Amino acid sequence: MAPWLLGFFAWTLGPMVFSAGLVFTEWELLTPIRWIGTANFTALAGDGLFARSLYNTAYFTFLAVPLQLTVALLAAMVLNLPIRGVGFYRAVFYVPSITPQVASVILWVWIFNPEYGLANAVVQAVGLPRQLWMLDPELVKPVFIFMSLWGVGNQMVIFLAGLQGVPESLIEAAQLDGASAWQRVRHITLPMISPVIFFNLIIGIIGSFQVFTTAFLATGGGPNYASLFYVLYLYQSAFQFLRMGYASALAWILFAIIMAFTLLQFRFADRWVYYEGTLRR
Repeated sequence: MAPWLLGFFAWTLGPMVFSAGLVFTEWELLTPIRWIGTANFTALAGDGLFARSLYNTAYFTFLAVPLQLTVALLAAMVLNLPIRGVGFYRAVFYVPSITPQVASVILWVWIFNPEYGLANAVVQAVGLPRQLWMLDPELVKPVFIFMSLWGVGNQMVIFLAGLQGVPESLIEAAQLDGASAWQRVRHITLPMISPVIFFNLIIGIIGSFQVFTTAFLATGGGPNYASLFYVLYLYQSAFQFLRMGYASALAWILFAIIMAFTLLQFRFADRWVYYEGTLRR
């Protein structure tokens, strides 16, 4: 365990402890560290970009995560059917999730280019007006949400594994009793895979609060800060404005938010997550 422990203390725990100390300081990398107490947290209260980045991230999280789970679950249910070439379709659906993000962003920037992009060609073909897409403050967040659906292959694979663990005997017994397809899904499939749904929900929310690469490469936080997500603002504070103490405060607030959401989900999980061999409260 020594190599793992050395790596953990050097690259994970050590930087976390160091950043916790920086929260109460002012440091611009090339200047001496100066103790300022809680001034960084006081500055957050009057920082409009902090509030804007938090709103943008919450907007993305509360819309993107349910859509991702729904699309991934529907895809897994379709790809769980005994159809010809199902292995090929599973691979096709999964490949985008392992495509390098830089390559994916370049592709989406081309698709949503307001002058020659494929998106405007499609909307014009159905009689709708051209859009600015990523250059429109009202559309840029919905565009990012749509782009996030490109990478639901990981969630799909996990859902697929859960679906294949549902006992066929339960499905057959429900069919013999006259249950419709929706009733079988509602009362058998979903309860049986509820731990998988819960897992994907936790991971999805944690990931949605850490959106960075797509916004950094595609828009840089624009237009008019409409795509300035929280981690992008944290990065800018640390490595563009060199406000390391302020950025550390942002990082620990993000940690507290993610921890609170995770604990809240675990708190209410026993109301809808079913584990075989246990009783519901």
